[in-house]
Amino acid sequence: MSLPIYNILFYFFSAALVGSSIVVVATNNPVKSVLFLILSFFASAILWMMLRAEFLSLVLIFVYVGAVMTLFMFVLMMTHFQGIFIKGGRHALMPFALLLFVILLGILCLALISSHLPGLSSMPHVFSSQYNNTQALGVLLFTHYIYPFEIAGAILLVAIVAAITLALHGPRQDAKRQDVNQQQEVTKSSRLKIIKMKADKL
Repeated sequence: MSLPIYNILFYFFSAALVGSSIVVVATNNPVKSVLFLILSFFASAILWMMLRAEFLSLVLIFVYVGAVMTLFMFVLMMTHFQGIFIKGGRHALMPFALLLFVILLGILCLALISSHLPGLSSMPHVFSSQYNNTQALGVLLFTHYIYPFEIAGAILLVAIVAAITLALHGPRQDAKRQDVNQQQEVTKSSRLKIIKMKADKL
């Protein structure tokens, strides 16, 4: 791939990522927010593929787009978030959102100016054909970054419990449930009904 084409694709998908991320937090419709979040994941996956992080790119597609976003849509359909957003309004949460934005922006700036990312403006290194990206990622993940990895796992566990709690926020009158005791007490007379009908003449 020539350098001009590489730059064009990089800036195109970067703009798509920034634009879709803005729509995720700006739209009032939670379903549209999730759809644009899927678009941002696709753009991020393509950018990671261009940076030669193939494993991260494919994991983002298979795990987040294929599984996590499906869970998000399921939770939205089960909890009816649209009515909640209209009733409460988003302006009440604006100070908290601005505070969170400032904190995340400060963390990002600190990471970019620190020594953790040497050669940030340079192009990705070209490795040999024997280089295994997955193996190198696994070695770093389970040695130098084992504690952040465990913390991320705990956060995901809390998110799963929260999703189940939101889906089962209260008893539903129209929900169909299985009563095992009632099924075991079923008799033939209560379930089988014989109807006598006259035969039709041909």
